[in-house]
Amino acid sequence: MPLIFLCAFLAIALWSLVEHRFARYGVAGPAALTLAGAALVFIDVNGFAAAVAGEAAEHVVELILAVLLFVDACEVRGGVFGGQGRATARLVLIALPLSLLAVVISGIWMLPHLNVFVLLVIACVVMPTDFAPAATLLRSPRIPPRVRQILNVESGYNDGLVSPVFAMALAAAVVLPTLLAAADADTIDAATEAQLEEHLAEFIAAFFGAVPATLLAVVIGVVFGGLFGLLARLAHSRGWAAAGGIRYVMLIVPLLAFGTATISAVAANGFVAAFVAGILYRLMRTRGTTEHAIPHTEVLLVEEAGTLAASLVWFVLGAMTVVVILDGFDLRMLLVAALALTVFRVVPVYLAMLRSPVSWRERTMIGFIGPRGTATIVFGLLAFNKLPDAEAYDVLAVMVFTVVGSILMHGVIAPRIVNRGAMTDRGLSPAAPPSA
Repeated sequence: MPLIFLCAFLAIALWSLVEHRFARYGVAGPAALTLAGAALVFIDVNGFAAAVAGEAAEHVVELILAVLLFVDACEVRGGVFGGQGRATARLVLIALPLSLLAVVISGIWMLPHLNVFVLLVIACVVMPTDFAPAATLLRSPRIPPRVRQILNVESGYNDGLVSPVFAMALAAAVVLPTLLAAADADTIDAATEAQLEEHLAEFIAAFFGAVPATLLAVVIGVVFGGLFGLLARLAHSRGWAAAGGIRYVMLIVPLLAFGTATISAVAANGFVAAFVAGILYRLMRTRGTTEHAIPHTEVLLVEEAGTLAASLVWFVLGAMTVVVILDGFDLRMLLVAALALTVFRVVPVYLAMLRSPVSWRERTMIGFIGPRGTATIVFGLLAFNKLPDAEAYDVLAVMVFTVVGSILMHGVIAPRIVNRGAMTDRGLSPAAPPSA
């Protein structure tokens, strides 16, 4: 097993023993594990970077994302869009594409050394939202319930919708340098020809087969998620299964959906399959019942497995942050990350919400409360694993700056601003709590 994963497991185990103690001081797991990764990477910086770029790490990261997509889809409360269909549809079908387009267009101007497919990869990496680094902010009573629900549903859906675009863009970004090199060369040796054929095959399968592969993935997700959701409901209602048994079912379903979709003979999008399986499982498990969400006793195991997987990802983020700093980085990547967290999020949200019943205050909250987390890290690591070295480190740098910036912006600064505002509304001084 790579050393980085052994160090990660050690850090996660130690943090789990003291997490409750530090939680009262506002220290969140993502931030603590990121710092642990940044410290322990000095054991072997080059070895850690090489391990993350290895094939084994790629498969681990893919499975982590599949489980997290399933969990996100399962945790939406209510109907398909959690009772906020119009607002959520505007965010994921209008605001998200506009955000992706903004990153690509600005990148053409700011990062001319990167081709448009790499820029689209970067856009897919930096724009999906995730509330892992900003759980305290989302729980604040200053956030209206409707805004909280819209943000929860959006974060559950946008990474699943981005994943097929990411797969197509990554395949094209990988093959393009090989094509250009082959076009410039007078002769092509056997190794280059084999590499070209391999990359072209991946590109054709991912790009031209994107629609069939996505549709097939949807079918796989519907079958596994719908079938096991129905079976879980029937087994529970008849007393055949307890919550403990259904917990194992919920952990296995995303692995079945992802594994079936990624069989070479099927060649579908495993992330879409896992995501759709989560949606259908939730709908079929709660259909015809008084419950608006899957009982927590059933979702507990897959939720905790997702939390454990995410903890591993946060540790790797800390390690890769040090790798980026030591390797050197282009300051323009920092600018792209800053724009992704602010302008490229806020402006598309405003545009998407035009002529909607959502108030301007709520639109502003939705726009500025868009933290980046696990999905961004996983997409970034997958791109780092696949792309040529120069582009890989550029994407890695943008990913690191975006998520670390989000930890600071949404996990540290924003909660304090919100809490200060809450105390001001009550006519209180931040330093003077109300007397009993």
